[in-house]
Amino acid sequence: MDRAMVFGIIGGLGLFIFGMRIMGEGLQRAAGDRMRKILEALTTNPFMGVIMGTFVTALVQSSSATTVMVVGFVNAGLMSLHQAAGVIMGANIGTTFTAQLIAFKLTDYALPSLGTGVGIYLFAKRKSTKNLGYALAGFGMLFLGMGIMTSALKPLGSMPAFTHLTAELATHPILGVLVGVAFTSLIQSSSATIGILQGLAAGGVVSLNAALPVLFGDNIGTCVTALLASIGASVTARRAAGIHLLFNLIGTMIFLILLPIVAPLVRLTSADPVRQIANAHTLFNVSNTLFQLPFIALLVAAVTKLVPGSDPMVERGVKYLDKRLLETPTIALAQVEKEVLRMGLLAKETLHDAFTGFLRCDDRAIASAYAKEEVVNELERETVIYLVSLSQKPLSEKESARLNLIYNVINDAERVGDHAENIAELGEYRMEHNLPFSPEATAGLTRMYTKVTETLNSALEAFRTGNQTLAEQAIREEDIIDAMEKEMRRAHIRRLNEGRCFPGSGVVFLDVISNLERIGDHASSIAHGVLGDT
Repeated sequence: MDRAMVFGIIGGLGLFIFGMRIMGEGLQRAAGDRMRKILEALTTNPFMGVIMGTFVTALVQSSSATTVMVVGFVNAGLMSLHQAAGVIMGANIGTTFTAQLIAFKLTDYALPSLGTGVGIYLFAKRKSTKNLGYALAGFGMLFLGMGIMTSALKPLGSMPAFTHLTAELATHPILGVLVGVAFTSLIQSSSATIGILQGLAAGGVVSLNAALPVLFGDNIGTCVTALLASIGASVTARRAAGIHLLFNLIGTMIFLILLPIVAPLVRLTSADPVRQIANAHTLFNVSNTLFQLPFIALLVAAVTKLVPGSDPMVERGVKYLDKRLLETPTIALAQVEKEVLRMGLLAKETLHDAFTGFLRCDDRAIASAYAKEEVVNELERETVIYLVSLSQKPLSEKESARLNLIYNVINDAERVGDHAENIAELGEYRMEHNLPFSPEATAGLTRMYTKVTETLNSALEAFRTGNQTLAEQAIREEDIIDAMEKEMRRAHIRRLNEGRCFPGSGVVFLDVISNLERIGDHASSIAHGVLGDT
């Protein structure tokens, strides 16, 4: 194998993968956030999940990207395992789109597509048009890479060592499966593995019998991305990644048994070896989905056994609000108070998780903080909408005053969640840059966090009970927090001057105490509202 061939294979594969990614990103940007919202909303049953998984994966050009997205949804509690299983099956079907596209042999249009796409991207004014140009450029780059790779692979057919290997793959299917698993795991793209097989087939280098086992193994190898994404995630998210692996393992075993039937059947679909591989890929994933879709409950049960454990669940959506109660404003207002208190307590939990994640460099606690903060935002939106309806009902002067207080508490609780999220982001930054903190700085942060938590507890309890003594206590505690923040800044400057503080850590330290101080301000604001201060 000479240098030109090696460079051609590496460069062609690189262009192919990069072009596929650019095309997917362009289409995804053109679709905007609507795709994510559609995927979240229209997967209420496994059949719809298959359809949406197919559509989204064909759009983003990556079953791994769809599966990682699904793992994230499951981790956030937005999707159940039953829903996730359907989407994952659909993702496997959607990823066959690339192979079918390659089989049209559009290599002659690669350079015009690339040039046109770049021109549109550079000169278009509208963002949506730019994104389509970006996708078109990726399309051209994909086929340019495919052409280079196919040309570079052709000489392999005259190499005895390679022809011997392909003969071994044809006679020992398990070896082919392992090759497919290993290669796809390495390059993190099943479409790239299929593309290489199609390139080899185009040059007459590999037979269909040798390609099929590699193709089956490629579907197992693509599970690695989702498995990696599930590390450190919730138990349910790890189970979603496990479903992806189990689904493809079962499918591979079935097709290996049926291999003597599958190969002749695929040959009947086309005389073109490139199209045969594309059709085999589609046949595998569509048949596998049709076969396993009725048994999703069994898949979920199996993976639940294989990945034991349970997650602390964050209850999403409003719990106490009922539109039917709006006709009885007094009762509706009492229910709103319960919902707002629940929101405030969840914001406090978000702070706890964020600070724990920051202090202990615990990415699981940080992930929990993000999930809870998202629920806080949802509660804020839904409760405000309910309050707008309630404010249009006949209310007494006392009830109107209470309604105004509730508006303010909602805002303060939501802002507490935002500052907690800031601390979580600082925790991620600290872990990413491996920033050290001195024992003195850690102790100071812990003292300030403890005082902020006490103040928030006092304020929320004052809101719940109307206890003015507790409200006054929260206000006094907030003054202590302000004093602590100023003293900690002075101590930090002293440590910097004495060379006992790493400068990068110092910037993060100041941001954390600033966010804690702002949380104290919002706790004080709740307390002032209880006292009737304006």
